[in-house]
Amino acid sequence: MENGPHPRPLSQKGRGENGPHPHSHDPNPAPPCASPDFILTLPDDSQQTITPDDLRRLSQTTVPNCFIVSTGHGTAGPFAFTGVTLADFVHHYWAGGEWEEAEVVSTDGFGTRLSAGEINPITTRPLLLTTASDGQPLSREAGLVRLIVPNETDDALRQVKWIGRINILNAEAQRRGDASAPLR
Repeated sequence: MENGPHPRPLSQKGRGENGPHPHSHDPNPAPPCASPDFILTLPDDSQQTITPDDLRRLSQTTVPNCFIVSTGHGTAGPFAFTGVTLADFVHHYWAGGEWEEAEVVSTDGFGTRLSAGEINPITTRPLLLTTASDGQPLSREAGLVRLIVPNETDDALRQVKWIGRINILNAEAQRRGDASAPLR
């Protein structure tokens, strides 16, 4: 898949499989799934359930002056989002292992794929798995756990709300094209 400012949404069928956008850009009025937990799949195919509390136990970073700009939704913000950087999250759960990409997919099937090069650079505006906005925990309706890409300034097509799964991929996992376990 080509990395660019507007990646194609990922299908819910499995790791590395692209498909048509499973829902319109109409605002989602309610979470598509009752559980705020998500499935993490590592390159060795091991899986574990991650909770918002698991994320809050990791080192937290706050990035101020973030906006959410989305097709058909208008602009919201500025917000100060707090959470674990995506780089810290990957390194915590896949310590020392090689990896190339992370797929972040919502429980409604919308997702994005980010390269290690996009996730790892030292920056004051890192990608976040955010659990709080302006010092307050995110509500379930606001995403509860949400991928924030602070430097995205046009359409927020890389910002994923209601995360349902994250797949960490290395070259071997991409060659296998393994399917992730279904979301629960």
